[in-house]
Amino acid sequence: MKKYIAIFLFTIPTLLFAQTKEELIAQVKANPSSIETLKTIQRVGGYNPDYKELRRLFKGLDKTVRRSAQGKQFDYYLKRLENSSVGKKAPAITQLTPEGEPFSLSDLRGKYVLIEFWASWCPDCRRENPNLVKTYAEFKDKNFEILGVSFDRKLDDWVAAIEKDKLTWKHISDLQSWQNAAGTLYGVRAIPQNILVDPEGTIVARNLHGEALNTKLRELL
Repeated sequence: MKKYIAIFLFTIPTLLFAQTKEELIAQVKANPSSIETLKTIQRVGGYNPDYKELRRLFKGLDKTVRRSAQGKQFDYYLKRLENSSVGKKAPAITQLTPEGEPFSLSDLRGKYVLIEFWASWCPDCRRENPNLVKTYAEFKDKNFEILGVSFDRKLDDWVAAIEKDKLTWKHISDLQSWQNAAGTLYGVRAIPQNILVDPEGTIVARNLHGEALNTKLRELL
């Protein structure tokens, strides 16, 4: 996929996105006492952030920045990224289905589960859905499930998208858009994004799409 809908902790001027990762890291190291540097660290991470890399950069900031309200919020985000990284136990999720019934990630224990963060209003999510439909058709009878977690706010829009895109797997949401509790728990700041969990509840991969996801599932299943 060529682009992703993303949201960041801070507002970032569009013109700054032309900088390379190396330039961004240099900018972080050159401005350790500025609150604005937190924005730059976020941009270093991009769509698929490495919490270890971001933590090292964060630790290099002055204490006044790290202990500020913005710094504490960013530290919380880094902890969520670490807790949902490959090799960790997947944090528990319980939200409501479109029918209003509670459903949990643990209800799918014993299967490989792809936690798919998406929304009806996200163009790239909708473009990715046909690929997921094909993946689900190939693997649904081989101990594999998908759990869609929607960043929608309107129930009707969410349900309409599920029906139109023929997404026949499990779906949950708290209808809080970017404030979705599961998204926060997993450090999700861009969608579409996903987490692959094994039958024991351990995270084995993050952000695999299209044929890369299929290849991983064939290897595992």
